[in-house]
Amino acid sequence: MTIPTQKTALILGATGLIGNLLTRQLVNSPIYTNIKVLVRKSLTWQHPRLQEIQFEFDHPNGLLTQADDIFCCLGTTMKKAGSKDAFQKVDYKYPLEIARLGLENGAQQFAIVTSMGADPESSFFYNRVKGEVERDLARLNYPTLLIYRPSLLIGNRGENRLGERLAEGAMRLFKPLIPAKYRGIDAAKVATAMITTTQEGLTGKHIFESDVLQNF
Repeated sequence: MTIPTQKTALILGATGLIGNLLTRQLVNSPIYTNIKVLVRKSLTWQHPRLQEIQFEFDHPNGLLTQADDIFCCLGTTMKKAGSKDAFQKVDYKYPLEIARLGLENGAQQFAIVTSMGADPESSFFYNRVKGEVERDLARLNYPTLLIYRPSLLIGNRGENRLGERLAEGAMRLFKPLIPAKYRGIDAAKVATAMITTTQEGLTGKHIFESDVLQNF
């Protein structure tokens, strides 16, 4: 597949850790002339090529999803969501609905961050939901579906998550003893991987595990 230049990118989750880093990289990419972000709350920064769209995810406007490439960095935690239903809405329903609308409006590539261990048959709810969204996205038959499964993300979230900070410290301390697939990964590497792989002309479904993402 030949990758055209001067494309439109659509980003979901631009206020999150990976999404923010991804958006900052995309506005400096010569490939995209228009970078659209669907948000509920405004970003803390602006750029001339950045189009911020206040979006109601529960009642999506399909026309607002028009783009060549869609980057999905949506994700929450059980604690932040407050319930399994709320978690599933953010991590399963929203990505799948926007992917469907985007495909109907001509999107060619859908790139999504899920998680290491994603498996629709998992006994763990978090991993099961991540696996279910991967499975059902594949059923949409996108020309290109790119899935990224990072381990524990390392980076400045702008919020206090004590458990994750403790885990990061342990990861750094015992890094030489931990297999690459399970090591914590810098969120910036995941963002770079998303941009790089969407420009490689891949077709079909591709999954990038955390040890592969470490190389970006």
